[in-house]
Amino acid sequence: MSYKDTLSPQIFIYLLCRKLKLLDTRRIVITGGPGSGKTALVSYLEKEGYPVMHEISRDVILEAQKQGIEQLFLENPILFSEKLLEGRLKQFHEGEKCAAPILFYDRGMPDVTAYMDFVSAHYPENFCETCEKFRYHEIFVLPPWEEIYEQDNERYESFEQAEKIFHFLKSSYENYGYKIHEVPVGTIKERVQFILKKLGY
Repeated sequence: MSYKDTLSPQIFIYLLCRKLKLLDTRRIVITGGPGSGKTALVSYLEKEGYPVMHEISRDVILEAQKQGIEQLFLENPILFSEKLLEGRLKQFHEGEKCAAPILFYDRGMPDVTAYMDFVSAHYPENFCETCEKFRYHEIFVLPPWEEIYEQDNERYESFEQAEKIFHFLKSSYENYGYKIHEVPVGTIKERVQFILKKLGY
């Protein structure tokens, strides 16, 4: 029995089209304000077998704290945002190697300019140019959810600030020409089902 005989017809056709460069992996962003349940949702998708690119902001924050900078985003927002944009652009390019039909990203590049706008900070033009050039296919935004909101050493925003960030996120993606899908509050399974249904799964 050949390898192709073990695949469903749909998967075989998809992989063949990928090999012939007739189809691209759909890049799906899951975003939202702090404490919206986003990371738990992405982790659930990964456990279900979907490929994901994880959030990198905590890694950037923790690395800065090791260097004695407690809140890099507050103390040097440009440097923090540059590191985030570089990391997310790297993730975008890594996604080109993905052979799956869909690839989920825990936050996308426009999140960077959304947070900069939130703190009314000026940023280089290449931030917007990068967001405009490297495009995702679908954007899902999770609204603030006070019942599950918690602050910690890496999440310093209040719930009121989280609500404002949510609106800046929506505006940022819309300004880059994206249509936003707002994910209703619910169990992780219900939210995942909402997303997959929108994607045709």
